[in-house]
Amino acid sequence: MDVREAIEGRRAYRSLEPAEVTDALIEDLTGVARIAPSCFNNQPWRFVFARDKEVLERLHGALSKGNEWATVGSMIVGVASRLDLDCEIAGREYFLFDTGMATAFIILRATELGLVAHPIAGFRESEAKEALGLPEDMRLIALVIIGKHADGIGPLLTEKQVADEAARPARLPAAEIAFIDHYGA
Repeated sequence: MDVREAIEGRRAYRSLEPAEVTDALIEDLTGVARIAPSCFNNQPWRFVFARDKEVLERLHGALSKGNEWATVGSMIVGVASRLDLDCEIAGREYFLFDTGMATAFIILRATELGLVAHPIAGFRESEAKEALGLPEDMRLIALVIIGKHADGIGPLLTEKQVADEAARPARLPAAEIAFIDHYGA
């Protein structure tokens, strides 16, 4: 699979089934994150790969309504950082951007390995941070649910989520997101 295939094949599926989570998988995903670009090579990202049943159960308790489907995943990756780990140039804070790029590398590599890596924002941060043992001063930016795509529709999905499984959600037209030389041109 080339990069374009991984990008086009990536989907935020919610119908999951368990996947084997080995130390080698975690090392592989960590390895691709390590080589992501960042401002002055600061590498501000911190990832907690949660696979222990008790830790996962605590994380499940921190999920927002509508994310019950995530309880079927085999691993949840906590994506964290904080401002002082990266550049701040002329008021522009890079830690979120750089951590997002490293997370995208993890998601694309997981896709290449035949896994689903579905990032979510629907969780209670303080509860999830506690479950992951993150220090209070860290920002828990996202959780990435890891599993295998199930052949059928998962029983924990809402009607809207079932509809979303059938086809990739619509994307904005290129003319609305990309401009040449001047915004809006």
